[in-house]
Amino acid sequence: MTKLTRRTELTADLGLFYAAVIWGSTFIIVKDALNGIDALTMVGYRFLIAGFILLAYLAIKRRPLFTDWKKALFVSVILWFEYVSQTIGLKYTTASNSGFITGLFVVFIPLFLITLFKRRPTRWEIIASFVSLAGLWILTGGLQHINIGDALTLIAAVTYALHVLYSDKYMKAGIDPLLISCQQFLFVGALSVATALVTGCSFAVTEKAFGWVVFLALFPTLSAFVIQMFAQRFTSPLRVSLIFAFEPVFAAVFAWTLGGEQFTWAGGIGGLCIFAGLVLSGIGAPPSANT
Repeated sequence: MTKLTRRTELTADLGLFYAAVIWGSTFIIVKDALNGIDALTMVGYRFLIAGFILLAYLAIKRRPLFTDWKKALFVSVILWFEYVSQTIGLKYTTASNSGFITGLFVVFIPLFLITLFKRRPTRWEIIASFVSLAGLWILTGGLQHINIGDALTLIAAVTYALHVLYSDKYMKAGIDPLLISCQQFLFVGALSVATALVTGCSFAVTEKAFGWVVFLALFPTLSAFVIQMFAQRFTSPLRVSLIFAFEPVFAAVFAWTLGGEQFTWAGGIGGLCIFAGLVLSGIGAPPSANT
């Protein structure tokens, strides 16, 4: 168990909150962009742009580029399923349904911790996960008019949880966060483009959609993802999941402010429940410890 300072823990939490804010802005953006680009093509472009930017940086710094590539490939396949299933799912379901179903990873993470990683969450961590789930239900209105898009998004929730857990394992083992991020970006981008070629997807993109792709590459992919990798060296996967549960909260905040949607008390109460889940997760945890 590695002792950590409160300052380090706070910095990690702030980084994860930044990622949740950025990802919270993307549900409506991706849904709008899909009017001008194929889903597989979008995933391919955004990850390749992010990957080549990071590759250029690592090459300039003369960092080794092929270390631990097998581990990167493994988590890349998980990440590819996460993004492709969520992106395609958004074509067929609502942003609120997508937000809620994706948020189910807060339940899958403790489940996978027990079954795959043989690590039993504390009672308070389990309670926190379900409190956050209740908040997600209240915030998004739960499931409405279930369709194929919802089933695809459920795959995203499962793979989201797996990716957080395996990223935690590799970051705690000391793998370079920048290197594994770059490798994942390139693997996911290449796999998406290859799949698009095989399935006959169009590579055409409208000017507006390309602008959104660049935004998605630079912020939700490059900056937020790299910050997540660094932060996971200093915090537990369950705490990561509970902070990431704020993603639909921030999505709602963007809708109420920039989107001009009306504030709802259900949304406010849901957000408070998710915050309560985060607070509950810290009860009984050893101070300044990485679990």
